[in-house]
Amino acid sequence: MNVLVCVKRVPMVGARIVLTPDGQQVDVRQLGFTVSPHEECAVEEAVQIVERTGGAATALTLGPPEAAEQLRDAAAIGANRLVHLVTDGREWDPIDTADAIVEAIRRDEAELGPYELVLFGNEAADTGDYQVGVRVARALGRPTVGGVKHLDVGDGRLVARREFRGGDEFYELELPCVVAVKEGINLPRYPSLPGRIRAKKMPVESTDVTWRQGAVRTEGLRVPEEPRERAQVLGQGVGGVAPLIALLVQWGLLA
Repeated sequence: MNVLVCVKRVPMVGARIVLTPDGQQVDVRQLGFTVSPHEECAVEEAVQIVERTGGAATALTLGPPEAAEQLRDAAAIGANRLVHLVTDGREWDPIDTADAIVEAIRRDEAELGPYELVLFGNEAADTGDYQVGVRVARALGRPTVGGVKHLDVGDGRLVARREFRGGDEFYELELPCVVAVKEGINLPRYPSLPGRIRAKKMPVESTDVTWRQGAVRTEGLRVPEEPRERAQVLGQGVGGVAPLIALLVQWGLLA
């Protein structure tokens, strides 16, 4: 089975976010970068499917030249082919991102044959749009499902399971299809040393893409205020016992 998995270069989840003075972009000068957590699981799922069924796992990203690093991370755990749609670093909206991915898929499929499965992370860690996978599926005319926590593939069909209101929903889709998976569908493997060496040597198929002024415009970004913690001294020595007991009673910890 030939699987395409789409990933995005995003700031590390635990990093402190600082905005540029104009409030239009994230200041990335002091940030580390990684692949979105949902998409890490999508890469692992693509590799596992190919290991079981044969074929190839292709990793694709749309992003600045530095995003090749994230493609090589995908190669280090088993992706067989790397495709980079190279931008000038500006953020693309989900509409134009999906359009660029669709164009790349159509070029690939005309030359190399169809992708039976296209995988996305459920949403990117930075923008959380939830849109790109659905838009790609719509443009390609393929069935799609999101929020997936388990996949079974075989006999030209795919069965996807996702959690919903304390239960499970099951979807059966004909291949080819598009699926967005959630973190937790698997545990991504740690890249081995041979895998990292192989990834550094693997060629990246790069295509420059021109930035498009999309329909979505950023008015401004705002970093939420960090919660403020406050400590209160109840008393010193024996004098603190009565206030402590009163506080425990207030919290319902003492009858």
